[in-house]
Amino acid sequence: MKANTLRTIVGLFISGLIISSCSLVKDFDYTVTPNPLEMHGDSVKFTVVVNIPEKGIKKTVKAEITPKLGGTSLGVWTVQGSKITGNGKVIEYKPGGTATFEMALAYDPSFEAADLVLTGKVFKKEKEKAEIPEQKIADATIVTPLMVRKEFGMLYQKDELIRVVDKSVSAIINFDKGKSLVKSKELKDEDIKVLVAWIDSAQNNPKIEIESINVRGYASPDGEFAKNGDLSKDRVNTASKAFSKLMKKAKLDKYMDTSTYDKEGLGEDFEEFKKQLAATETISEGDKNLFIRILEKVADPEAREKEMINLGKSFKELEKDVFPNIRRSVITVNYKESGLTDDEMIAFSTNNTDTLTVEEVLYTGENLLKDINSRVALYTATAEPLNDSRVFNNLGALHYLQNNLPAAKENLEASAALIESGEAMNNLAAIAILEDDRAKSRTLLSSAKGMSNEKMSTVKSNVAALDILDGNYSSAESNISGNNFNKALAQLLQGNITDAEATLSASDDSEGDALYLTAIMAARAGSGVSDVVAKLALALEADSSLKAKASKDREFVKFFADEAFKSAVE
Repeated sequence: MKANTLRTIVGLFISGLIISSCSLVKDFDYTVTPNPLEMHGDSVKFTVVVNIPEKGIKKTVKAEITPKLGGTSLGVWTVQGSKITGNGKVIEYKPGGTATFEMALAYDPSFEAADLVLTGKVFKKEKEKAEIPEQKIADATIVTPLMVRKEFGMLYQKDELIRVVDKSVSAIINFDKGKSLVKSKELKDEDIKVLVAWIDSAQNNPKIEIESINVRGYASPDGEFAKNGDLSKDRVNTASKAFSKLMKKAKLDKYMDTSTYDKEGLGEDFEEFKKQLAATETISEGDKNLFIRILEKVADPEAREKEMINLGKSFKELEKDVFPNIRRSVITVNYKESGLTDDEMIAFSTNNTDTLTVEEVLYTGENLLKDINSRVALYTATAEPLNDSRVFNNLGALHYLQNNLPAAKENLEASAALIESGEAMNNLAAIAILEDDRAKSRTLLSSAKGMSNEKMSTVKSNVAALDILDGNYSSAESNISGNNFNKALAQLLQGNITDAEATLSASDDSEGDALYLTAIMAARAGSGVSDVVAKLALALEADSSLKAKASKDREFVKFFADEAFKSAVE
């Protein structure tokens, strides 16, 4: 705001006040910058320059000026002649001069609709000679930064739902030592029966698509290495033929053709040997380690087998408990399984929520349910049973939008207790600012990291709200990438009215406070009362509660006496 000069004359003949037969002080002039006073970053700062003309104060005179803002006394400013001792501002009788007083006050709501006034006393030497009449020297206080929107952007966490999952189911056919013959009893084992039954049932399951049948053959590492390679291939072939016959018997003709099987003989299975060896309890740990060293270090197959046989009893335990499990073919059916359809997930979201996985809950809540109450109901039903930080975070964010701050805080804190995600930190910062804890809010936002650029943009926009409250308007503007109310406000508070108007216009914001801001822009740009009142009318139509603010808003102080303005805000 431009400085406005208000003149008050304190002297022997002002307002009929007769101090003595001679003039002690006269024609003091007060310049207040800014006027009206302004609040920025929780404080009100202003400068008062007292201009004393030539011969404006006698050499033996002291003026104690007492400023007051509303009901708050601001201390005493002392202006004194050259022959007065003390800490006041000394002004020479000739040629006069200026005394500057700078003030910085913590903002108090009582300052919003107040006057900066002063009174005082005049002393000759140490004797009081007169009182300075109370004079208004400035209006107070413009509090436009408090219009900042504190509603932070919420961040939601997404699912990791895989709609189609690759799966497999297997069965094993075991063989005798050195043999590839499939024994009939092997085809009667439970895992073979289960596999055949599964394939049969899969034909009628629209969510299952069988992709391939793999047959792998293995040999134990106790035989000759070269022969074991051929033996594993033979086992693949016999197992494939046996399985094909099972498919024919079960009338699963689609899977009878062995040429469609993916077949491979893999020779000695050293990894399975180590697994089976570790599982047996009949061989000491020392001998187990010795067997492993023999297989790893002895290259010649015959020498290797001889070394193992020399372990005597332990080798017999290998023959009994370990090798038989390695001599095998593994039949594996690979398939794709589709999860729940969108319609199924929507149906389960209102009943049978316990059938949904956490990924399905998040997918449904963030992609399928449009009504906020339905989303809250789903997350409320599943948050504690699933105990997933993402569900708690999303539920807290939705409660925030519903203005249910206690529930929002409870769920967001539960989310952060599990994982301090960037989303939860951002959302908790929104709670902190509404609790007027700006320091905590800023700390939480500084911890909101490791997210996508889009989410980090939301975090920066939320930081901008704190920047405005802290009086860092340039920082606030740079933190907002798009066009919104807070960016326009930050630009306006920097004096960039044209930019602010363009930003607000591009935002298509028709909320009451946005329309009100256009009236402030018009007033600051020097528009006439008709334009300002017209814009105010639109704002008050959108939000009638703004009428009380407008009636005392020092942004419009120059219109207070105008009948059109008074009519609009009464």
